[in-house]
Amino acid sequence: MTWSFAGTYELMGIAKGLTLSTILIALLVYVINPGGIFAGFPRSIVLLEYVLSMFLICSFRFSKRLYFHIAGTPFTQGKKTLIVGAGEAGESLVRDIHRQQESQYSIIGFVDDRPDKKGCSIQGVRVYGTNDQIPELVDKLQIETILIAIPSATSSDMKRIMDFIRKSGIKDVKVVPGIREIMEGKIALSDVKQVSIEDIIGREQASINHHDIEALIKGKSVLITGAGGSIGAEIVRQVIQHDPQIVLAFDIDETELFNLEGEIKSVYQGTPYVSIVGDICDVIKVNHVFKQYKPHIILHAAAYKHVPMMEDYPEEAVKVNILGTMNIADAAIRSGCEKFVFISTDKAVTPTSIMGLTKRVAEEVVKFYNAQNHASFMSVRFGNVVGSRGSVIPIFKNQISKGGPVTITHKDMMRYFMSIPEAVALVLQAGAIGKGGEVFILDMGEQIRILDVAEDMIRLSGFEPDKDIPIIFTGVRKGEKLREELLTPLETTERTVHPKIYKAKNEVLNNDIIAKIDSLKSFISTNDKKKIVSLLREIIPTYKPVES
Repeated sequence: MTWSFAGTYELMGIAKGLTLSTILIALLVYVINPGGIFAGFPRSIVLLEYVLSMFLICSFRFSKRLYFHIAGTPFTQGKKTLIVGAGEAGESLVRDIHRQQESQYSIIGFVDDRPDKKGCSIQGVRVYGTNDQIPELVDKLQIETILIAIPSATSSDMKRIMDFIRKSGIKDVKVVPGIREIMEGKIALSDVKQVSIEDIIGREQASINHHDIEALIKGKSVLITGAGGSIGAEIVRQVIQHDPQIVLAFDIDETELFNLEGEIKSVYQGTPYVSIVGDICDVIKVNHVFKQYKPHIILHAAAYKHVPMMEDYPEEAVKVNILGTMNIADAAIRSGCEKFVFISTDKAVTPTSIMGLTKRVAEEVVKFYNAQNHASFMSVRFGNVVGSRGSVIPIFKNQISKGGPVTITHKDMMRYFMSIPEAVALVLQAGAIGKGGEVFILDMGEQIRILDVAEDMIRLSGFEPDKDIPIIFTGVRKGEKLREELLTPLETTERTVHPKIYKAKNEVLNNDIIAKIDSLKSFISTNDKKKIVSLLREIIPTYKPVES
């Protein structure tokens, strides 16, 4: 090892080696004493040898680290830095910075919300106060950079910390990743990254019963439709961690499948993995795949999801979101699947858009199939995920990078947000606890104003809203709600064994849904948009279209 990295483990190793060797020498001299050659040998010599050897070896081993500590090289070079969070992550971060001969950070102090830590010293660095003192400490200590070292911080914690930092005027702010990203190993300087909007609104961590998910997936053939999308790709990543027999990634987008396959095979080389390019609307292809692989678990994430686009093409929304779901469900039953989990959306609740309406019909289809067959069919309903393709966050990033303006449909537009990993983990948990026929609802927390998201993103980019980057309101688009809902007027919720998963209840099953969908097919063939929408409204009477 490099002497500048010597630490507690090396000290313990030296102590063990010297202790063992000293005991063996003592046995040889005072117990065995071959031929009496050690007669009269002073007993203190062995003890003195032990103490001196320990001191000299440790001094030699730790000399380089001690030199850097005394010389102050890691402490005096670089930007004056304040660390938020005096826990294990902060301590590991300071230790990693101190052992580097050249660092861009000169650690001046800590702040932490635990008042009992004030005045303490961690790795030679003082804890000056609590997070609300950041603005005054920045002025007092002439801080240039702030590092947030709280991996377990929730989105509300991050928002509060960033409010204090914003008051201080510091622009150079970095953060260690969320706890999910650093479960292996300790925090190192290489983990630090720029603060992003995902850190502020997408850091919630769901507790998951891995035993339940393991029982669902281990040794099973698992098919994920829409595997090239944001949700589908994360489902693949999490499923493959639970020792499936084989993972089947199905998508029409061959580029995204190619990229995902490269990522998965570079990390997980033991589990069989197959990319399948295909369209869920292609009955022949779907049946061929199910006949060949006979998947036990189907996680159906393939869908058209863009609300304004589907308003203009209701026939395409019906083809993919409804008929495509039926194709997958039919094939799943014929191949003898065990569980079918349909990924739904909060836009399916009292739908105002064609996209939400078709997803709501698909939920009914899933319930119908569950009632007719031995397999367990269920739906999981949740809202927006942070950073998914085509969502507002990538759009805002692109607009800010071009100097604006940032466009928002309405100043009061609200949406639920959760991180992609958390949403997928809860989907798998719901699939594990589901018995069949349920519509599960994920606890999305509080709805967030889109305007607040845009303003936070502008500030994180080093600008001021409406000063450096203008924000303009373009008007509510056709099919959009100002606020999303998670329950229909006829539904109530029922708790499950998981605190963040609920079950919708008291919804009446639509028994003639398949006959009505058969009628839809004839309207699709003639591209009769008005009749398509009219029949969809018959199936879901709560549909209330919103004009732009």
